[in-house]
Amino acid sequence: MKPIKTSVSITIDDPILKKIKDLAEAEDRSLSSYINLVLREHLKELARKKD
Repeated sequence: MKPIKTSVSITIDDPILKKIKDLAEAEDRSLSSYINLVLREHLKELARKKD
């Protein structure tokens, strides 16, 4: 079952956005998909540190 997706608007500093776009392209992912991946991994890491 696919997760429910919600569209959001955020502001990202230009140098960060450029780097994220480059990283997403290097992995053949959309920007949105890459940001989701990074955030998911960050949340997992926070949960590991909490335990």
